[in-house]
Amino acid sequence: MRLAPGLHRIGNDLVAAYLVVTPDGVTVVDAALAGHWRELVAELATVGRTPADVRGVVLTHGDTDHLGFAERLRRDHGVPVHVHRADADRARGRVKAAATWGRVNPVATARFLAYAARRGGLRTTYLTEVVEVDDGQVLDLPGAPRVIGLPGHSPGSVAVHVSSVGALFVGDALTTRHVLTGHRGAQPAPFTDDPDGALASLEQLAGLEAAWVLPGHGTPWTAGVDAAVRAVRAAAPVGRPR
Repeated sequence: MRLAPGLHRIGNDLVAAYLVVTPDGVTVVDAALAGHWRELVAELATVGRTPADVRGVVLTHGDTDHLGFAERLRRDHGVPVHVHRADADRARGRVKAAATWGRVNPVATARFLAYAARRGGLRTTYLTEVVEVDDGQVLDLPGAPRVIGLPGHSPGSVAVHVSSVGALFVGDALTTRHVLTGHRGAQPAPFTDDPDGALASLEQLAGLEAAWVLPGHGTPWTAGVDAAVRAVRAAAPVGRPR
C-alpha cells in the first residue's frame, strides 16, 4: 500500500511493516510476520523492485511479530538487519520478552492471534546475525534513517525517523490499535516490559516533525508527533507518568 511517494506499508492494522523506496534502493522498517513475505515481494513489484533491491532492514525492537521475514532477507539476499544493541539478543531469540498481557477483549484478542497464526506467527525464525546500532545513529541506508532510543516496550525499543519521506516509525512505542482490546486511537502498546519507562521515553520525540507516525499495529497517524504523544499520555492508566 502506497502511503506517499517513497513510503509504503505492507500488512494491515493488526501487524504492519514499512518500505522506504529511493533511487538508491529500499530500506525495510520492521519485518512483520513470516507470512508477509509474499506481500513484501508484491509491494516491491509495484515500484519495479525485488528483494535484491533491499539494502537493509531496521527493526524497531526484537519482538517476534516484527522479525517475520528479516532472517530470510538476510540469509537469501545478504540484507543486513539492524537492531539496537539492547535488543540484539532478543532478536536472536536468546532473551524472551517479560511483558504481561494486561487488559484483553476475547474477540479482539482471538482475531489478533488467529491472524498472526495464519501469517506464520507460530514459527518465528530468529536472526542469526544482526548489525547493532545505538541511539542517535544515522544509518548508511536509503533514506538515511535516524535511530531514536525509546526504551520501555523493550530495552532496545527505538523509533526510526526518515525525514526525506516525512515518516517516524515507532514500532510498539505506541499503538493506534490495541490488538488485545480492539480499542483504537493513540495509546500505550500492550506486551510492554516497562510501561512507565515507555511513557517517559516519549519525551525523546518532543518537537519532532513528521507527517506520518507509523506504528507496528494500527492505522497511520497524521495529526503530528506531539499530538500522538499527548494522546498516548491521556490514554495511559491512572498512576502512570503523563
